[in-house]
Amino acid sequence: MAEKLKLISLGGLNEIGKNLTVYEYGGDIIIVDVGMGFPDDDMYGIDVVIPDFSYLMKNRDKVRAIFLTHGHEDHIGSIPYLLRDVNAPIYATRMTAGLVKLKLEEHHLLDKTKLITCEAGEVVKAGKFSVEFIHVNHSIADAVAFAIKCPVGTVVHSGDFKIDATPIQGGMIDLARFGELGKQGVLAFVCDSTNVERPGFTKSERCVGNSFDSLFRGCDQRIIVTTFASNVDRIQQVISVAARYGRKVAVTGRSMENAMRVSTELGYMQIPEGTLVDVNHIKGLPKNKVCIITTGSQGETMSALTRMAFSTHKQVDIQAGDRVIISASAIPGNENSIGNVINELYRKDAEVVNERLGQLHVSGHACQEELKILHALIKPKFFVPVHGEQRHLKVHAKLAQEMGMNPKSIIISDVGRVIEFTPNSAKLNGTVPAGRVFVDGYGVGDVGSVVLRDRKHLAEDGMIVVVVSMSGEHGGVVSGPDIITRGFVYVKESEGLMEELRTVANQALDRCQMDCCKDWAAIKSEIKGDLSSYLYRKTKRNPMILPVIMEV
Repeated sequence: MAEKLKLISLGGLNEIGKNLTVYEYGGDIIIVDVGMGFPDDDMYGIDVVIPDFSYLMKNRDKVRAIFLTHGHEDHIGSIPYLLRDVNAPIYATRMTAGLVKLKLEEHHLLDKTKLITCEAGEVVKAGKFSVEFIHVNHSIADAVAFAIKCPVGTVVHSGDFKIDATPIQGGMIDLARFGELGKQGVLAFVCDSTNVERPGFTKSERCVGNSFDSLFRGCDQRIIVTTFASNVDRIQQVISVAARYGRKVAVTGRSMENAMRVSTELGYMQIPEGTLVDVNHIKGLPKNKVCIITTGSQGETMSALTRMAFSTHKQVDIQAGDRVIISASAIPGNENSIGNVINELYRKDAEVVNERLGQLHVSGHACQEELKILHALIKPKFFVPVHGEQRHLKVHAKLAQEMGMNPKSIIISDVGRVIEFTPNSAKLNGTVPAGRVFVDGYGVGDVGSVVLRDRKHLAEDGMIVVVVSMSGEHGGVVSGPDIITRGFVYVKESEGLMEELRTVANQALDRCQMDCCKDWAAIKSEIKGDLSSYLYRKTKRNPMILPVIMEV
């Protein structure tokens, strides 16, 4: 029986971020991207969300290589966590490899990992697979798609892309190569769905440069620009415009400094001599000769812009008249954080310019007409939409049907589902362990759904601790019950309620003693049940109740 090609997404389906795709054939596995996701608002204390690597750990001996499409966190952020258990060479373009190297250094994994740099057009052999790097446009330098070949056929994996006819650097997406692959025959097209709901074309990055020019021209105030640290082309445009108008540029924010260091060392950023200055040296310069590039476009709590707005930044404080340019769109879920920072900037009489007031941000993802162009060039037998929530996947499937594809040839999968390909068929067949693993500080996976549920409970309703000392000999109450609350009510203002709670707890203890109950667990359960019922009737609140019995 002929071997089948298996395609398994461990992230990036029915969610934005956490992208990880597994290709498996004849005892060989290759991995495309190892991304992370950001926690939802109700994931209290969680720093990042990573894919469940159980399947890869179980099959670690089959993993031949990891291939990376580009250097965004939702495609490379989980690499250090995967490399703890799975050791495989990483293949990436220069900019992506530079950003991964920083991550590996931070996690002390650089000496243990083989990191190999590739150029667009190169083909890498990995077991029974060969993987070709194809140049695409995106909002970070050196992004690629992959043509993944094995005996079953060729799969084109788009990665994140758009079609930009006038990119800042690197040339236009290699549409000719996609066309050639289409003529040779493509088994399946695995394509980004992020912007599939938007009609038309995504605008070119150069539009933003024109907007910067008009905002710098004639401005006699200090200019502060915030954008995504990874968008090297955007930062390059800010530096070029600042130099054109005689401004010195200072950079603040760790991720911005890292991205600039990598891109400058690799030659992706050209900084005119004498333009860059240390952020500590800007105080002595006239306002109209200063431009600050900073992190914080998403209102992150510890980012440089947030610290400036709330006057906790060591070197920069927002001054009245400062022109703050927010060159990014809000990632869904970050709107409130960004709004808080903007309100604080207005409070300090800064002038805030965001994308509502001008063309200050363009997406890095293809809109409908660009997606149609790739579908038309590649002409796949089968189509798998990825990188999107359910609505994105369904809209992309509909777009493929409008392009003439048979609905039976379109497979909408889910995280952990296995798609099996033969040269003439594709079907869902089985599942593998998959889901979300939470990273909290140094802990990976030790915070599960039960802990999160408790944290949510504590955050919403607070906690009451009931402390009772009981005799180990005869089971009588020696002292207490004492009531301690956290996050429920302010005790001094609710002394009456505290007394009522003591009375309820005492009644529960008396009932247990009358029944001659000496089982501490049963007594705790009685106290908890009685207090919970009483509090809900009295306050319509449901705090966490923790009875503590000390045996004396």
